[in-house]
Amino acid sequence: MRRLGIILLLVINVLTINALRAQQAPIFTNFSNSYGVINPGYYGLSEGVNAMATYRNQWTGFKDDVTGKVVSPRTFFVSADLPIKVLGGGVGISLMKAQLGFEDNTSFSLGYSYHFDLGMGTLGVGLALCLNNRNVDFSQADPLQGNDPAIPSGQQSDMLFDMNFGMFYMVPETFYVAVSTTSLMKSKGKALGGQSTTSASFVGDRTFYLVAGYEYQFNNPKFMLNPSMMVLSDIASTQINASARLWYNNKFSFGVNYRYEESIDLLVGFVIKGVEISYAYDINTMGLKLPGSHEVSVSYRFKLDMDKQPR
Repeated sequence: MRRLGIILLLVINVLTINALRAQQAPIFTNFSNSYGVINPGYYGLSEGVNAMATYRNQWTGFKDDVTGKVVSPRTFFVSADLPIKVLGGGVGISLMKAQLGFEDNTSFSLGYSYHFDLGMGTLGVGLALCLNNRNVDFSQADPLQGNDPAIPSGQQSDMLFDMNFGMFYMVPETFYVAVSTTSLMKSKGKALGGQSTTSASFVGDRTFYLVAGYEYQFNNPKFMLNPSMMVLSDIASTQINASARLWYNNKFSFGVNYRYEESIDLLVGFVIKGVEISYAYDINTMGLKLPGSHEVSVSYRFKLDMDKQPR
């Protein structure tokens, strides 16, 4: 059974039907370390410079049964945000690269969040402008029928302009809740060329997110429990993540994440001189004999004292 061939043919079909649908947005097990990528309302809420990077190798070692090449999906992103008091909020920037088989996508975003004092916390309302470069090398496809006119030929690419919007409410060291939308405009690119007989084109992957988290402090101040959840949906499909992480002395953490009908994930992390390093291993539960996934995240936060005059 050519497992990868079937998966890639499904991707091709998604890209080439007349009423083209978008690809599902990348996912991260350490989703609490990726809020700046999916929700511009988060920008500046950390009260200092907040920089992070994450690398995810999904289904590590997964091979194309035809070519024998390792084609496991890989995603990498870097992001940073900081508050700017004179603007009444914060600014943020991110760069993401995602590879799936012979599809290669790169996105860049730059945005701003305005902060409102609301009750005991702060509400950030943000907007980010995005450039998404979509690239698919159809020459690597192995269709069941050769020279299929419905499949474009050669390498096809396009640049899409879009926006992300989000609202993020946070009560420091207590709880947070947020909603956001990526690829808000669901931009559509030019028609794909080559021998394709369809009007297929790249389309932005509009995705809706709902996230929430809480910090529970035990009687012993060295222990803190951080449950959190994320629901993301592109209307066609919905994914639910439920996570719990136990922290010891704000230096070490252990936890588990459950991705509904997909995986059970083990989490571990530690902090060294302000640098937080997190690792996650996903145990596949879909029953397709897919290997596990690895994810590493590194983040660094430090506060800025804007009231001091520079020397």
